[in-house]
Amino acid sequence: MDAAFFTAWLAECAAVVAAHRDRLTELDAAIGDADHGANLTRGFTAIQEAAVPARAPADDPTPTPAPTSGSPLPPGKVVSAAGSLLIRKVGGASGPLYGTALRSMGQALGDAPQVSPADLATALEAGVVAVERLGKAAVGDKTMIDALRPAAAALALAVQDGVKLEEALDRAAAAAEAGARATAPLRARKGRASYLGERSEGHEDPGAASAALLVRALHTVAARW
Repeated sequence: MDAAFFTAWLAECAAVVAAHRDRLTELDAAIGDADHGANLTRGFTAIQEAAVPARAPADDPTPTPAPTSGSPLPPGKVVSAAGSLLIRKVGGASGPLYGTALRSMGQALGDAPQVSPADLATALEAGVVAVERLGKAAVGDKTMIDALRPAAAALALAVQDGVKLEEALDRAAAAAEAGARATAPLRARKGRASYLGERSEGHEDPGAASAALLVRALHTVAARW
């Protein structure tokens, strides 16, 4: 996987978030601020609209990912730059959380021009750990971690077993989707939804739902790569 793969992933993320914007907003309306879909759409659209060239200006240490497959940046820098952009552009909790996840993934990938499935698994784990630390959340708290933690575990196990990338990411996406669905009966213990107490029960967590979409986007790109 090279920079073009991850640029394609970010483009797929923008597409799926836009396609599911209303659903994410509806989920957030039930237990949050009703802005999750709009915020993520704005953030990933900004990534797609980021200016070329992808190299950072001399006075700006944070590069901007180019929306083309010819980015001169290594994959790690493309992902890190996208994370920085999300932090700057997206309000609420989702910008800092997703931005931190992407930046941590990019840092884990480093400057290598090519990424192996094992590298990707390591990077996803780093992203999940960063979100856990920032949000002080764990599985069962009814957050995006309920989708991301199972996804990271499934990907790591699949890679360890020598499963091909497409199948490994399909397993990760399925684990994320199952984790997101499993948040519905939970009572929220973190974030704005936690203030609702028992009223947060019966609703799928919007952050977990969007996290599952982004992991599925990875599989979608791998399937056509």
